[in-house]
Amino acid sequence: MHIGEPKKVCKTNLNKQNPGQARAYFWFLLWYQLSKTLAEKAAVNFSKENGLDLVVINPAYVIGPLLQPTLNFTSEAFMRFIETGKEVFADGIYMLVDVRDAATAHILAFEKAEANGRYCIVGDVVRSSEIKMILDKVYPDLGYCLGYKDKCVETKLYCVSKAKAESLGVEFTPLEVSLKDTVESLKEKKFMNL
Repeated sequence: MHIGEPKKVCKTNLNKQNPGQARAYFWFLLWYQLSKTLAEKAAVNFSKENGLDLVVINPAYVIGPLLQPTLNFTSEAFMRFIETGKEVFADGIYMLVDVRDAATAHILAFEKAEANGRYCIVGDVVRSSEIKMILDKVYPDLGYCLGYKDKCVETKLYCVSKAKAESLGVEFTPLEVSLKDTVESLKEKKFMNL
């Protein structure tokens, strides 16, 4: 995806949800992406005009243990997905990164003089059915086994290269670990009961 391109949303999946809620979420995503794109563009222009080195860290959808005592929007949406199976993204495709990997990327980008340009910090690109399969293995009481077995699990539609992030020194946390640590953190902070 290039700067300025809105994420494409599958219309057939939107029709399966509450249409009003789906439209509102669709527009929220477009405005959110636009705000991020414009902020990055402004930062790039400012750094060029003022002779500053700029390193941009663009993390995917962040999961993993919570540091804060409250739920943020991302954690709450992912928790609802875990509890109900209701998709966060209408197309059912998730670009995920562990919060610890995103934090490490920021530190490495600051500390390493050779860091430059943009880093897409994406640990995994997976369909929701893959997430449910992992959660079903770790937490069988969630009862996902009936929800994903009848669904077609196609190959990934795309991938995001990890090469540049790994050249910085980022070692991505395995998805199963991130998912388990997300659930355990939500349970520990009493946001979820399993």
